Amino acid sequence: DWIFASDYAIPLLENHFGVLSLEGFGLAGHNAAACAAGAILHYARETQARQTQAHQTHGHQTRGGSLDHVDRISYYERQNCLILDAVTVRNLELIEPLFAGSGDAVTLFRALDHTLTAMGKRLLRAWMLRPSIDTAEIGLRLDAVWAALASLMQREELRRSLDGILDIERLLSRIALETANPRDIIALGASLARLPGVRRALPQLQAARFAALHSLLDECADVRERIERSIVAEPPITLNDGGVIRGGVDAQLDELRDISRNGKSYIARIEQRERERTGINSLKVKFNNVFGFYIEISKANLQHAPADYERKQTLVGAERFTTPELKEYEAKVLDAEEKIVAIERRLFSELRLGIAAESRRIRQSALALAELDLLLSFAHLAALRNYCRPEFDNQLDGQPDDSAGRIEILEGRHPVIEQPELTGSNDRFVPNDLYLDGARQSILLITGPNMGGKSTYLRQTALIVLMAQMGSFVPATRARLSIVDRIFTRIGASDNLARGRSTFMVEMTETAAILNTATARSLILLDEIGRGTATYDGLAIAWAVVEFIHQHSHAKTLF
Repeated sequence: DWIFASDYAIPLLENHFGVLSLEGFGLAGHNAAACAAGAILHYARETQARQTQAHQTHGHQTRGGSLDHVDRISYYERQNCLILDAVTVRNLELIEPLFAGSGDAVTLFRALDHTLTAMGKRLLRAWMLRPSIDTAEIGLRLDAVWAALASLMQREELRRSLDGILDIERLLSRIALETANPRDIIALGASLARLPGVRRALPQLQAARFAALHSLLDECADVRERIERSIVAEPPITLNDGGVIRGGVDAQLDELRDISRNGKSYIARIEQRERERTGINSLKVKFNNVFGFYIEISKANLQHAPADYERKQTLVGAERFTTPELKEYEAKVLDAEEKIVAIERRLFSELRLGIAAESRRIRQSALALAELDLLLSFAHLAALRNYCRPEFDNQLDGQPDDSAGRIEILEGRHPVIEQPELTGSNDRFVPNDLYLDGARQSILLITGPNMGGKSTYLRQTALIVLMAQMGSFVPATRARLSIVDRIFTRIGASDNLARGRSTFMVEMTETAAILNTATARSLILLDEIGRGTATYDGLAIAWAVVEFIHQHSHAKTLF
């Protein structure tokens, strides 16, 4: 408990960020949030210390990575975005399929993921789970998608320039934590090398968000050039055997390498000289890890061995000798190998620390790349699947004399089911319309036979609204929407027997949560209410739910 105490957690954050107060981060009056953040920082420090010990145990020399790459903190509240609870995320199959083990099931994330970078994928997931409710922000995203959609050549040029950029954020974290190996550094350098091309192509797309991303995109040319100067093009994965640092970086390293690499020619010269001196043509100078360098003479030629040879080992058919010259050279070579590895470790560590010192600039570029990737992906999808730009009403709900707060969709489609290449179905998806508003038509009762498409119609509406508030174009001929603050779903039958909840209890708990928290700006999807009860009991519950929504929350509802 003491980790979450304000007199421990808050000073920990203040010391980490080098500030006297957390007010500048928007945490004034949010003591519980600051304590939680301090506890997270404590946890990260503890686990990183254990990871450092593990690396040392396995022979990896590391100074012990700091958490300097954690360089920002921000405060948010759930109501600052479209709220999706765990039940809704599951029922709409946003990230995971509804039924565990459905390996072939297609989620919305999979259907929309045409990003080219790991950073873009993460941002897609983040925007999907926390869509915006800020019409200005949504408008900026949609303007960018529109500009990219209208410029095919420029869009594809930018997408090609993004292809091949690796996960800069993850690489940077490994560098800051001092767990990055030489290939990680090369991967970062190769990714940074693509930034100038991205930056050159970006101004061709005329949109305010693209202009903002262009200004945020730092090419980090100094970091890239330092990596290229320091590390060989194809380094080994570890520093244990050297061969990581380029020639010309360190004079002492170059000298030691010369000693090590020219050993064979030096030994060949000694061998030739001793053959001429002794007259033994079969004399050989050899090396092994146990005895080091030695001269080997066969038993038949032992009488020709000079007096200054020191006997080292006796074999069945030969004798091995050494000389002061060989001893001196052996010490120099073995010492050179150790020094080479030590110098390379030092230079690599200095390089890693130098990159970590620029982590703020690199991370800023990574965040800009992620958003650029995602916006271009949305434009690519819109072109590929004939999506339309959604229009948003800026009025608030509850104006009885007009259609403020409407959800009007013309020829809407389900973004997942309409894709035969994803679902494996050859059936043509039939588009359909929808109209809801906050005054005259806020509830639709949807009836029809089993497998008639009722559940698909419900989910399709929610996914179109969610996609629009992410900043994506939507699968429809036209979509006029109002901002939704929360999407609720009550779908299907499930139990939680481990917690003592029957199917009926789970259903009523979910329904109660909807009735108690929905507002006039919410969207409710109710796919069957009152299951597991007698006919009239179920009907009574469903009837009461509809009346309550109609008279109290006025939320737009598909039932």
